Amino acid sequence: MIVQTIVFYIFAGVTIGAAVMVVAARNPVHSVLFLILAFFNSAGLFVLMGAEFVAMILIIVYVGAVAVLFLFVVMMLDINFVELRQGFLQYLPIGGVIGLILMIELIMLLGAETVAIPKTLLATVPIPPIEDRTNTAAIGDVLYTKYIYAFQAAGMVLFTAMVGAIVLTLRERSGVRKQRISNQVSRRRAESVELKKVEPRDGL
Repeated sequence: MIVQTIVFYIFAGVTIGAAVMVVAARNPVHSVLFLILAFFNSAGLFVLMGAEFVAMILIIVYVGAVAVLFLFVVMMLDINFVELRQGFLQYLPIGGVIGLILMIELIMLLGAETVAIPKTLLATVPIPPIEDRTNTAAIGDVLYTKYIYAFQAAGMVLFTAMVGAIVLTLRERSGVRKQRISNQVSRRRAESVELKKVEPRDGL
C-alpha cells in the first residue's frame, strides 16, 4: 500500500509539472513533448486505479495520434514567434476572463464534493465485481446500453468537425487538370484509338 501511494504521488507530481510546462514553455515543440509526458503519466494513474483499458486508449489515441499530429504540424509550420508574441497583450483581457471563469467553475466543482447527493441521482446500474466482469467489458456494457445515444451523438459531432475541417482547408487551384469521369466514359473508340500501318524494317 505504501508503494502504491509513493508511485501515485510520483505520477501525479510529474503530470502536474508537465501540464504547467505545456503552458509555460516558449517553444511549441517543447510544449508538445511535455504534453506527451503528461499523457503517459496520466495513463500510469489510470493503471493504478485499475482502468488499464482507459490507460491504453489514452496512450494509443492521444499520444500515438493527437500529440504526434500536433508535433508534426508545429515542426512543419513556419511560425514567426516574434509576430506571435506581439498580440499577447491584445488578447490578455479575454484570456484573463476565461481563466477566471474556469477557476470559479473548479472551485464550485470542489465545493460540490461536500454536498450530499440524493440516492435517486446515483447510478442505477451497479458496478459488477471485478472477479466477474473485466474492465473493458464493463465499460462496453455501459457505453453501448445506457449511453448509446450520447455515444452516437459524440460520433456525429466528430464527423461534422472532420467534414468542416476538410471544407475549410479545401482550396481551388487554377491551371490544374482534373479528371472528368463522364467525358472519359462517353469517348468513342474512333476518338481514342488510331491504327497505324507500319512497314517492316521502317521503324516507328
